[in-house]
Amino acid sequence: LIYGALKGMLRSLDPYSQFLDPEAYKEVKVETEGQFGGLGIEISIKDGLLTIIAPIDDTPAYQVGLKADDRIVKIEGEVTRDITLMEAVKKLRGKPGTQVTVTIMREGAQKLLDFTITRDIIKIKSIRKAKLFEDNIGYVRLSEFQEKSPQDTEAALRKLEKGGMDSLILDLRNNPGGLLDSAVRVTEKFIPPGKVIVSTRGRGARQDMVFKSRTKGRHRKYPLIVLISKGSASGSEILAGAIQDYDRGILLGTKTFGKGSVQTVIPLADGS
Repeated sequence: LIYGALKGMLRSLDPYSQFLDPEAYKEVKVETEGQFGGLGIEISIKDGLLTIIAPIDDTPAYQVGLKADDRIVKIEGEVTRDITLMEAVKKLRGKPGTQVTVTIMREGAQKLLDFTITRDIIKIKSIRKAKLFEDNIGYVRLSEFQEKSPQDTEAALRKLEKGGMDSLILDLRNNPGGLLDSAVRVTEKFIPPGKVIVSTRGRGARQDMVFKSRTKGRHRKYPLIVLISKGSASGSEILAGAIQDYDRGILLGTKTFGKGSVQTVIPLADGS
């Protein structure tokens, strides 16, 4: 009863704030660690509709053709209006090998589209690809900001630099974001020390925070292009915005998702 009241109270605040019972909180921790069973999509509530931020590379959702900004209007025939994110996650995730049917409303499509998708173990690697092209141009595909993303990015950059890289293409297309601190720590690899990367503002002064680059003189100065798409959200937009604000590189692509809010998890004593 108490959990139900808390869920209702937090649901009324905004599309992203929500109460997680112990089971739901475990699901969130599993996802940020990089492996779980499901379809391979990042979802959000946009304009009151359950919306795909981005499909994750090489997952069942990606392979059947789900796209960024698709609206999930039904899951197994049940209308998703007024569904919470965690309720949607529970319906979409499941045992590998089982199937789920989602009904999609897609911009430009004349009718609703049904996709029957077989669930699988979803392993998310923050660095999907790191490669050195001709003319010493490096390419790094960063799929999501996880706990180890700063270390993984650093390792990828150093390997490419040892190979002679003197310019970089950083691919954030369909990167839905992830952990704020990880996004900041990756961003500071390209920004001079002491520069503001992002600031957050809460309802009270104690919740206001400013995140600055903490590198001690070691940041990359070579030419940089950041690839973005409408599936680039949250942490990706923070990184891209900082690169643009400090004229550190060129943004190339389409308009991003537009998620200008950050959520903080507050663990409670009962595991919720």
